[in-house]
Amino acid sequence: MCNITVKEKEMDGLSNHVLMVRPYLFRKNEQTAINNYYQNESSFNLKDTHEMALCEFDGLVKKLISSGIKVTIHQDTKQPETPDSIFPNNWLSFHKKNRVIIYPMFAPNRRNERSEDVFLTLKNEGVNPKIIHDYTKHEKQNMFLEGTGSMVLDRINKKLYASLSERTNKKLVLSFSKTMKYKPIIFSSFQTASNKRLNIYHTNVMMSIGDSFAAICFDSIDDVLERDLVYNELLNDGKEIICLSEKQIDSFAGNMLLLKNSKHSILFMSTSAYKSLSKEQISQFEKHTKIIHSNIGTIEKSGGGSVRCMLAEIF
Repeated sequence: MCNITVKEKEMDGLSNHVLMVRPYLFRKNEQTAINNYYQNESSFNLKDTHEMALCEFDGLVKKLISSGIKVTIHQDTKQPETPDSIFPNNWLSFHKKNRVIIYPMFAPNRRNERSEDVFLTLKNEGVNPKIIHDYTKHEKQNMFLEGTGSMVLDRINKKLYASLSERTNKKLVLSFSKTMKYKPIIFSSFQTASNKRLNIYHTNVMMSIGDSFAAICFDSIDDVLERDLVYNELLNDGKEIICLSEKQIDSFAGNMLLLKNSKHSILFMSTSAYKSLSKEQISQFEKHTKIIHSNIGTIEKSGGGSVRCMLAEIF
């Protein structure tokens, strides 16, 4: 028998290589703002907003590389228009041996992000992606599943957590779970916007799964039975549960990603997320991993997404 420790098994579920897309022109996407209530108008003009976003993008790349994470960067192009290209984890996901799944997107202009040029960039970096499933045909039926935005994957325990919304279709969640042999944990989560309880657009906004911990906003799961379901699944896997508030979710505290270098794991999050955490919560995280945060305030405000959305893990 191989002498594999529990920690080695946990680390095997983490990636040390990410794909990032440097945008040609970043701005608020009016097509996604329909149901992403975290997006806001920038107080700067389009040119300044884009330039600030590029600085934030480059700053995050620098922190990833200096932490021992390999980063493959694809430079986006002027045409077709792709204001959200900075968030590649929504249209593709990587799995062991460079296997790739392609996803159906809610916003028509986000479908333009699916480009062969991205795969050429990957091949130039020694990654030879093999598409094993393509769900994009379901766009014709208005059925959507936006990658690891819609589904938070526990790759160690082969479970997926999916909060249903206009962008996360239950039938497609179940199809993915059957294809990839993941146990689906399906529920609904909400935020308060315009004095109404509205579906949170992506699961990875309100929760994040680490190797030995989970950060989640239970207050956003209004149904008590669903809340108990999610809690018990996490508890049964031995995760330390770090509870986040809805106010912290507004600062993107749930949108974080655990990666690994050659020595240990590292939790990447935005500076706004980090600042929203209490000292006790930071101590909880630091029992498990090192935290690195990066300022991406412009991207968060206009794009309605944060660090996790910007990183597509490569396996």
